[in-house]
Order: sequence, then C-alpha cells, then structure tokens
Amino acid sequence: MRVAVFSTKPYDQEFLDAAAKGTSHELHYFDTRLTTDTAPLAKGSDAVCIFVNDQADASALRILAAEGVKLIACRCAGFNQVDLDAAHAHGMTVVRVPAYSPHAVAEHAVGLLLALNRHIPRAYNRVRDGNFQLDGLMGFDLFNKTVGIVGTGKIGALVAKILHGFGCRILAFDSYINPDCTAIGVRYVDLDELLAESDVVSLHCPLTPETNKLINEKTLAKMKPGAMLVNTSRGDVIDTGAVVDALKSGRLGYLALDVYEEEEHYFFEDFSSRVIEDDVLARLLTFPNVLITGHQAFFTAEAIGNIASTVIASFTNFEKGLPLPNKVEKG
Repeated sequence: MRVAVFSTKPYDQEFLDAAAKGTSHELHYFDTRLTTDTAPLAKGSDAVCIFVNDQADASALRILAAEGVKLIACRCAGFNQVDLDAAHAHGMTVVRVPAYSPHAVAEHAVGLLLALNRHIPRAYNRVRDGNFQLDGLMGFDLFNKTVGIVGTGKIGALVAKILHGFGCRILAFDSYINPDCTAIGVRYVDLDELLAESDVVSLHCPLTPETNKLINEKTLAKMKPGAMLVNTSRGDVIDTGAVVDALKSGRLGYLALDVYEEEEHYFFEDFSSRVIEDDVLARLLTFPNVLITGHQAFFTAEAIGNIASTVIASFTNFEKGLPLPNKVEKG
C-alpha cells in the first residue's frame, strides 16, 4: 500500500519505518500539514496518514478521493480533524489510534499540576542564575485537596488513580461511570458541584459538540476561587479568551495547558525567532501562573511506538480486507 504521511517529524518517520519493516507498504513523508492546498501531494496514494492539526475537511477530502485515496489513518486518538460525512460520501474509511499510551498523557497532566503548583520552572531558572531565594515559590499540599476530573475514560481514570495516591479527594463528571474509578472512592457529581468544590480541575474529555467550550465564562464563574485548571484533552474544550479574563481577575488561580484552541498555527513548529501574532497565546505566555507545553503529553517512546504499530496494522488489515477494530463510524 502506498501511503502519504503528512505533518511528519523525524521521530514519526523513525518509528513508522521500524513498524513497517517487513511489510510491502510504501510510506512517503511530507513535513507539511494536510490542507486543501497540499492534498495533491497524495497523488497515487492508497491512504494518507494524518495528525491532530491536519485539515481533512470536505475540500481536502474531495481532492484526496480524486487522487485515489481510500483510507484516512489518524495517528492519534481524536478524529475531529476529519469531516466524517465527506469521508463516507467519498467511500473513504477512517481509522484512528484509540489508546496508544493513556499513561503518557495522564502522567504529563499530573506533571503539569505539580510543576505549576510548586513553581518548578521558575525555581529552575532562578537557581541557574545563582538565585536561591524562595520568595514567590510557595505551593500547596495536594494531600486532602479536592480534584475534579472531567472525563473518566482511560486517561482520566489513570489521573484519578495517581492523584488518589497523593491522598486527594476525587470528584468526577462523565455520562459513563467508570467502575475503576468508583473502586478507589471517586464520587461522580454534576459539573456545577465539581467546579464549585474542586481545588484542581483536570480535563480529559473528547471534543464533541457537547464539550466544545465546556469551560467558558459561565462555568469559570462557578469554579472555586483560586483553583487550578489543567487541560490535556483538546484546545477547544475551553474558551481561552474567557480563561484569560478569569486569570486577570484572579478568579482562576493557575492554568496548565498542553493544548490550545489555535494550536495548529504554532504547535510542533519553532517560533523562537519569530513573532507570535496570536494575541491570546502571547498574553497567556506573560502570566506567571500559567504553564504551557506544546502538545507533548503523548510524547513518550512507548506511545509513539504504539501509534506506529497500530497505524501500520490498520494499513495491513485494510489492504487484506480484514476487520478494522479502530475504524471510526459516522455518527
């Protein structure tokens, strides 16, 4: 199978090549994102392999279909970058990687929480400059604090388990009650109660019409004053403008992000010598109580290896007409 791989970084090629070794798949790598303008690069391909910030919208899919593409493989858990109606209208199959390493994302979320709470980035920079003062570095004990977890799938459940080990009281909000969570004493409540009682709110829900801008001006006003918000799910789950206002007013005490609403314009690229024109992102970077990483929560050797092997297995199964366990169904 001939595959056009978009948004390729060196590590993508390394792990995909290793997973494809011994197969007949031809992988052709492009560092550019998939858009309507770049879709013709897939000419002659049977499949395309895309990442979180590629744009498999109706116009791009129309071009891909005309070029003979039959399979869209997302090398990520989310698939909101794909217009499923358009894909199915063109007879295209869409697959994803539903669980590459929930531990990677869960551990990163807790790492963000700890680093922000204990001001580790600031402390590191101070000590590097020979400044060993502690002023401005005071944090809080996680023990006996209340943590609200929005979305208790595999990742959210692991975060609950980790923070339960810290001695936290865990509240959860989800339409499905995960027995792994209730087994460790997690209490399911409605969103308003979770926001009002939680010292830390960690988001682990998929991006759906119901969760789009779930954290907004109204829900932020319901949060416990001075609480911390952690988002390692999808950028559009929060209204970033409203979050900036809550930070400025002091209503929101801390913010940790690994995702951002407009991240496709910046994340995974080097802007160290360029101007960041996004005023909201630039403003976020000025707050001392904000910690941002560039969508790296998934980025462990185990996760990248699992992504690569799952994607290659999907290519093989599709080529042989075998069942596709990771197929995305419309609706």
